Amino acid sequence: MLSKPYADEVLMVVSPGDFKSACLHLHKTLRSPVMMLFATDERADKKIFCVYAVFMDIQNKKWVVVRQDIPENEQHFDSLAKDIYSASLFEREIKESFGLEPMGNPDTRRLNLHSEVWPEGSFPLRKDFNRSEPVGFEKKDHVFTKVEGDGIFEVPVGPVHAGIIGPGHFRFSCAGEPIINLEIRLGFAHRGVEKIFEGKRVDEAVGIAQRVCGDASFAHALSFCRAVEKINNIVVPQRAEYIRAIYLELERMYNHVNDIGGIAVDVGFSFPAALASIIKESILSLNERLTQSRYLKGAASIGGVAKDIDDSKKADVLGLLGAVMVDFKRLADILNVSVSFMDRVDGTGVLKKKTAEDLGVVGLAARASGIPVDLRKDFPGAYGSVRFKIAVQETGDVLARLRVRIAEFETSVSLIRQFLDILAVGPFVSEGISNFKDGEALGYVEGWRGPVLYWVKTSPGGSVFRCKIVDPSFHNWQGLSFSVLGDIIPDFPLCNKSFDLSYPGNDL
Repeated sequence: MLSKPYADEVLMVVSPGDFKSACLHLHKTLRSPVMMLFATDERADKKIFCVYAVFMDIQNKKWVVVRQDIPENEQHFDSLAKDIYSASLFEREIKESFGLEPMGNPDTRRLNLHSEVWPEGSFPLRKDFNRSEPVGFEKKDHVFTKVEGDGIFEVPVGPVHAGIIGPGHFRFSCAGEPIINLEIRLGFAHRGVEKIFEGKRVDEAVGIAQRVCGDASFAHALSFCRAVEKINNIVVPQRAEYIRAIYLELERMYNHVNDIGGIAVDVGFSFPAALASIIKESILSLNERLTQSRYLKGAASIGGVAKDIDDSKKADVLGLLGAVMVDFKRLADILNVSVSFMDRVDGTGVLKKKTAEDLGVVGLAARASGIPVDLRKDFPGAYGSVRFKIAVQETGDVLARLRVRIAEFETSVSLIRQFLDILAVGPFVSEGISNFKDGEALGYVEGWRGPVLYWVKTSPGGSVFRCKIVDPSFHNWQGLSFSVLGDIIPDFPLCNKSFDLSYPGNDL
């Protein structure tokens, strides 16, 4: 059964026997990874579990959602993982959270609910899971991939690291100095975010969305808002759409310059790192003047934005952009003329295009490996009113990811200026929003790392029945593990920073 609930969304309901073949067909014809794969517990009303897979149809500017209904007494489905690698982690997530077995998946180890601390048979995203009862503990060690051979040795790093970064375990297998395998284990900061959403009113849940991933606060909140707006047929004023795009670009700018400085730090190049910190602080201070939040918390609102940009703020933004670009061009010049810096980043941490495609890598990391996908172009919305080019590199190394960041920073400045030029007079939020209805829809945003996706299903009265979140980091951590192969462990921090993936965005 095929339906078109929204202009940009197609829903295909297929039988469990046809689900795998439908997904394989879409993966091949659309050349899309599995962007989302998740389950819902519908046993109370329909005696079923539902499993959804989401693909991108870039040519037709649509999202294709495939759904299968699984009778509550069966609790298994055909795995996609052997044919579409980007489905593998999603299937492990479904198994541990819902108890649905992906038949044929060769790797069914725990992902976020670690075996050391989470008991068998306790599935937190089922509706009958009792959050008030403490779960028991069951000591069971995680089994890492073992690389055998003469001269092979392992170097475990983490999960606790120096500094303020999140927890993650990196297990290197080396033959001499070169890395021949890297296994990444995450989930140490799992917070049960998707469970927290359940039962919350959608206007209340915006505040949760903006706290899912701190350095992409606005992107996450906006993606959630867009899903709710589709369900409720809320028309967002044009002025609000442009202001949203401005805030998104400011979020992109401060993160990109932060990462440029971080790459410099990891090769011991402290002066450009300090200059990058000055630029970042200037942008964060502007964010606070615009929205009363350095990280744009509270700026997104269902139906528009919570903070307008008046003429005085517009002048502030334009003045800041002019000053920032002077410093940023100097920063780029310092890096480009340093032979020792270029020697460290050129050819290091290569992620080949074919590997990136097979893994389902998205966003900035994909564009640095020659995959020209950017939701700002492919599903433009407000971005259809302005001119810009996607920044794409072909070599897939640290230098390529650095160059994409530099180009996107400069593009963001141009985009903000264009949006300010066309910022029409009018409301910055839809009026009369009070009663929210039931439905389901996909919200999406091209955040600074890549696509931030929220699939939201609401109950009558506007409470959240199910909220599935996919941060681009979930797709891209495996790309990091392949990019370091053949490099040496001292180059890992450099490779890691060039991706700069999110622990909290992954460890929902």
